[in-house]
Amino acid sequence: MNALVHIAKPKSANAPVNSDPFLNAPIAVSVSGLERRYGDRVVIKSLDIAIREGEFVALIGESGCGKTTLLRALAGLDTPDAGRIDAPGRPAVVFQEHRLLPWASVAANVALGNEKTVGREGAERALAEVGLSGREDDWPRNLSGGQAQRVALARALVRDPKLLLLDEPFAALDALTRIKMHGLVRELVARHRPGVLIVTHDVDEAIALADRVLVMRAGQIAASYRPAEHASGDLRALLLTELGVVVH
Repeated sequence: MNALVHIAKPKSANAPVNSDPFLNAPIAVSVSGLERRYGDRVVIKSLDIAIREGEFVALIGESGCGKTTLLRALAGLDTPDAGRIDAPGRPAVVFQEHRLLPWASVAANVALGNEKTVGREGAERALAEVGLSGREDDWPRNLSGGQAQRVALARALVRDPKLLLLDEPFAALDALTRIKMHGLVRELVARHRPGVLIVTHDVDEAIALADRVLVMRAGQIAASYRPAEHASGDLRALLLTELGVVVH
């Protein structure tokens, strides 16, 4: 398989060029020759990608290029027309909307679908990780947008997934809350070590979070960048240019 596996952020500027902290990490997901069509329209075309456990990958691209279709295929929510997806274990997904059940407590939402294996204690530990200790018996309607997304993250990570899929999870949050959530997600990923794919329209968010930024165009991976190899301003200009934005 011609997978796109790239070097992640080195720990220092003097790190060897070929130093890859994910090189020996297990594969979180491997995709080969993926295709998805809707009638005569090809949304994803012969796409190959691989993400390793612990690696944070951001996927950006213009609307309609196939980003969400790819994420839905990886999540098992959409069936490709061709190709192969190999992922050890069921992935966890966090959407732009928190999708909490309004009639269930915060703790019950975290344990949803995993009540036997997670239980009350597991839900409490997961909520403590996202800074919501003491809110276990609260109702979703009493949470702010940022707090609701923290619960959604706790629900995803409580299953200890090998692959975490994030579909623009911070798009509806205010700028300050978004920055706080970025820090929390990086901390949680470092602790749990899932492979992560985040779909985002925010170039700055991609640079802030990812070990690798992929640009999707017309259903294919058109470019790949490693933020560690670029000054943030230069990379921002490169990515905006990839997205068709004129940068002066």
